[in-house]
Amino acid sequence: MARILTGIQSSGVPHLGNILGAIQPAIKLSKFDDNESLFFIADLHSLTTIKNSEIIKHNTFATAATWLAFGFNTDKNIFYRQSDIPEVTELMWILNCFTQYPMLANAHSFKDKSNNLADVNSGLFNYPVLMAADILLYDADIVPVGKDQLQHLEMTRDIAGSFNHQMGDTLTLPKSKVSENMMIVPGIDGKKMSKSYNNTINIFTEKKLLKKQIMSIVTDSLGLEDVKNPSTCNVFKIFKLLANEGQIKEMENKYMRGGFGYGHAKNELLELIIEKFSKEREIYFELMSKPEKIEQKLKEGSEKARKIASSVLLRVKNKLGI
Repeated sequence: MARILTGIQSSGVPHLGNILGAIQPAIKLSKFDDNESLFFIADLHSLTTIKNSEIIKHNTFATAATWLAFGFNTDKNIFYRQSDIPEVTELMWILNCFTQYPMLANAHSFKDKSNNLADVNSGLFNYPVLMAADILLYDADIVPVGKDQLQHLEMTRDIAGSFNHQMGDTLTLPKSKVSENMMIVPGIDGKKMSKSYNNTINIFTEKKLLKKQIMSIVTDSLGLEDVKNPSTCNVFKIFKLLANEGQIKEMENKYMRGGFGYGHAKNELLELIIEKFSKEREIYFELMSKPEKIEQKLKEGSEKARKIASSVLLRVKNKLGI
């Protein structure tokens, strides 16, 4: 059985890009009988940028509610909150003592902000070591990552290799799983959908606010009667990722025969999102109205996760004589 580990930062409500590009593929992978999946909410990682307790709590519940709404099986797999596992920070300290400074200085997460060191906290600098602890603490075999996270996974392997070289075979070296056809979802400005670009679509908001987001999708200036090219339209690019073949063909025809404005296209995208995710929206809003249910799921998962974590940490400490 392969043990698969995935973490997602609680930096906000997961947007459409997160759902299509990461959450749904990860849940699909977890459904294979020969896989065991550990999914966790990386709330400690979010502290590098967020310092508001209410925002962190809300984001944690919103992230968890999204995974649950899309059907992650918490009976077959393990679903937990990072900060509920104190072993992870203990292992992080141990791994810090086996990690060379130049490796961390070359991490993309640090170098991208190193021009203004006054804005860089030590948590951001040590981010790759905490990520390594997240993975190595559970003897993970496979870690699905995007190409932008591949460096951190390689650093995890290097850190584990350094420990094993000095202390003997102890830690499992994980393998990355990079999807070459990972879905890239365009944001409302046409660039990759990302919270950092402030161009996201949040499907878990009331219809009025969702409509406002969709109506702000950037389009060209062609008029209502003009024939339009669907392949260059940001609205159509998002629509195509969600619709079936018949809906896509019908929308293409509307673009190319004229008399169909971008406002019409945006309204059709809105209705498609509402219809396609109606079940998930219902479950999400129900869970967010009863956060104690989310809390219970996370606690149950944390109890399972700690059994693995404590065993691996004990193995590490025995090697160190502590």
